[in-house]
Amino acid sequence: MTSYREAGVDLEGAERHTESIADAVTSTWTREVIGAFGGFAAGVRIPRDLDDPVLMMSTDGVGTKLEIARRVGVWGGVGHDLVAMCVDDLAVSGARPIAFVDYMAVGSLSPERDRSIVASVAEACAAAGCPLLGGETAEHPGVMDPDALDLAGTAVGVVEAADVLGPERVVAGDLIIGLHSPNLRSNGFSLVRAVLGDEVEPLAGILLEPSVIYSPAIVSLAGLEGVHSAAHITGGGIAHNLARALPDGLGATVDLGSWDRPEVFDLISSHGVSEREMQRAFNLGIGFCLVVSPRTEEDVLTRVAEHMPVRIGVVGAGHGVDLR
Repeated sequence: MTSYREAGVDLEGAERHTESIADAVTSTWTREVIGAFGGFAAGVRIPRDLDDPVLMMSTDGVGTKLEIARRVGVWGGVGHDLVAMCVDDLAVSGARPIAFVDYMAVGSLSPERDRSIVASVAEACAAAGCPLLGGETAEHPGVMDPDALDLAGTAVGVVEAADVLGPERVVAGDLIIGLHSPNLRSNGFSLVRAVLGDEVEPLAGILLEPSVIYSPAIVSLAGLEGVHSAAHITGGGIAHNLARALPDGLGATVDLGSWDRPEVFDLISSHGVSEREMQRAFNLGIGFCLVVSPRTEEDVLTRVAEHMPVRIGVVGAGHGVDLR
């Protein structure tokens, strides 16, 4: 073995991959983007409409949802999962995304698959109003199986310092507004695969539904008085993630009957998963929470109406989140 190709790395294939994704990536670029496609780095101007801008960053992946995509060869939605996990984490602080980069590690290049994934990432970035500046696709022969793949991303956002959301703003009597999630998003799939077993592939159409991207709706609330805190409901479920949006000395009570639980969660629980474990692993139909003043409730409900918002709880004295 005397060549890189014989070692499992296809440099020519990598060049073809880069060329094949150029249009998808640059289609998300605005005039604020600095640099050229294919360079070592690209940048973006910080918006000039902010008096005291604060940069926020988040990074995440898609997790083992990718294993189901691999089994059935359906990749068109995983970019939405990746972008949603990152930009919706930014949205918790009130930040709007201004740049995104992705990283894809593969056992071996697969032109159709890899192009489809990047196109999905670009499509999701466009939906989030965020340029996809670039990324990296790395072959790992001998370390990953030839058809194995992992995907990660990093988002940069910006928010006015005076508008940063956080637990310190929350007071007793604030309301919890939940935003609808029609599916699992990108969390709990290790448990899903364990309990569904061979049923995973026939149910892949349901399980692989792309994640909702909440960021644009949340960003529309920027500067609105009475929006205090937020939580992205990911691994750990509502109780764990909402608790992160509350200050010491205050807790929240959430009414589990205040929204309709999507059928996919009943499907999973019917395979022997306890209600307690369902609450620990899944969003149960609420993908994002806002903690707001009662006087702001109607305005918030109007601005985020596309996500079927509903009042699900209230903040009071105590600790943690009580699901009832």
